[in-house]
Amino acid sequence: MSEIVTRFPPSPTGHLHLGGARTALFNFLFARHNRGKFILRFEDTDKERSKEEYVDSIIEALNWLGLHWDEGPYFQSKRLEIYEEYAKRLYSEGKAYYCECSKEELEAKRKAQLERGIKPHYDGTCREKGLPPGSGRALRIKIPEEITEIVFEDLLRGKIVFPPDEVDDFILLRSDGTPTYQFAVVIDDLTMGVTHVIRGDDHISNTPKQLMIYQALGAKPPQFAHIPMVLGPDGARLSKRHGARSILEYREEGYLPQAVLNYLARLGWGYGDQEYFNLKELIEKFDLSRVNLSPARFDPEKMLAFNAYWIKTLDSSEILKHLKPFLKSYPIEKYSEEYLKTILEGVKPRVKTLKEMAEMIDFYLLEEIELDEKAKEKYLTPKIKSLLERLIIDLDSLSFDDEKKLEEEFRALAEESGVKLKDLAQAVRVALTGKTISPPLFEVIKNLGKERVRIRLKKALEFIN
Repeated sequence: MSEIVTRFPPSPTGHLHLGGARTALFNFLFARHNRGKFILRFEDTDKERSKEEYVDSIIEALNWLGLHWDEGPYFQSKRLEIYEEYAKRLYSEGKAYYCECSKEELEAKRKAQLERGIKPHYDGTCREKGLPPGSGRALRIKIPEEITEIVFEDLLRGKIVFPPDEVDDFILLRSDGTPTYQFAVVIDDLTMGVTHVIRGDDHISNTPKQLMIYQALGAKPPQFAHIPMVLGPDGARLSKRHGARSILEYREEGYLPQAVLNYLARLGWGYGDQEYFNLKELIEKFDLSRVNLSPARFDPEKMLAFNAYWIKTLDSSEILKHLKPFLKSYPIEKYSEEYLKTILEGVKPRVKTLKEMAEMIDFYLLEEIELDEKAKEKYLTPKIKSLLERLIIDLDSLSFDDEKKLEEEFRALAEESGVKLKDLAQAVRVALTGKTISPPLFEVIKNLGKERVRIRLKKALEFIN
C-alpha cells in the first residue's frame, strides 16, 4: 500500500479559527496514525485578500498546537507555471477549450436562465469554436456529453451520487491566466501525491467538478472524507458571536495547546467514554470511522473546563513554560524555577486559565503589593492590631515548614485573644496577598517565607496606625 498523504490548505485571508484548526488536526492525526505524511499548503491566489500576516499567524497557530507538517508550506501563487502546464495539456488533448464570452454576456445568460426556471449553467457557446489562447479568453473544461452521473465513495458517508447537470463546462484558467480554485486544488493534490482529502462537508458540492478534472487528466482521485461542520450552541454556523475566537486569541486568553487540541478532537470524534486525550493518545487512537456525522456544537464552557483539567493535570514545568508570557511584568528572574513550580502547585486546581493563574500568584512575585481598598478597610481594623503585633513577635517560633502545625499555632493565638480564627486568617491573608481570595493561607505563609511575611505584616500595621 502506498504512503498515506494528507494536507491542510488554508487561505491566508484571515487567522486560523476553530473549524479550520479541527480540519488540520484530523488530517494531521490521520497521517500520523498511519505513519504517513502531512502537508501544509496555502491557497493564496486571491491577491486582494491574501496577506503575509495571515500566513505568519496560521503557521504560528499550527506550531503552537504542535501540528507540525512534513512538507511545505507550499504557496499556490508560486506554482502558476505548473497549473499552466496542465492547462496546456488539457487544451492540446481537446479536453478543454478557450471561451471569449464576456462577464456581461455570461451574467445576461445567467439571468435569462433563472427567469426561465433553469439552473444557471454555461451553454457551450464557445465549445466548438476552436478558439486559440488569447487575451481576455478563459479556459473551460469540456465535460463529456455521455456523462450520466457523477459518483464517489465518501469514507464517512458512503456512496454520493450527483446528476450530470451538476457540472457544466466550468472555467479552469481565468482570462488573466490565474487558475480557479477547483483547478489549482486538483493539480496540487495530484502533484503532491495526496491520497486522502479530509475536509468540511461544505466542500461536498466541489467534489463533482474536481472529479471531472481528474477524469480529464486520466488520474486517480484521492479518497474523500467530508467531516460535519462545527456549529454554534444555537445550531447556526460557528462565528465570533458564539464566543469562537482565532486559535492565537485562545492562547492570549490563557488556554493551553493541550486543552485546545483535546477539545477540538472531541468535536465530532470519540473513543468510547474517554474524554481526555494527549496528542500521543490521539495519534494512537484516531480512526475516521469514529467521526460522528452529526454536526458538532461548540460549547465555550466545556472548552474552558478542558483547560482547567489540563492546567490541573500537566506537570508544573510544562505549565510554567506556557505561563511565562503572562509573567512578563513581574521580576521572575529573581526566583528559581523550583520556587515558581512550587507556587504553581498550590493554584493549579483553583484556576481555569493561565491568565487567572498569573493574577492569582502575582503577590508571590512582587516586592510590594497593593492592598485592595475594600479588603483593607474591612479586615485591617484596630481590633486586629494587637494580634498582628503579637504575630510579628512570634514569627521566629512559628512552624513555617509545616502547614498543619502552622494552622494549629494560629488557632491557639486566635483562641487566646478571643478572636475567631477566620477573622485573624482573613486579616493576615489581606496583609500578605492584598486580596480576600488566595491560595490556602498557610500554604501562602510557607511559600512567602518568614522575612517577606514580616515585612508585609508591618506594612499592614502601618495602615492600621
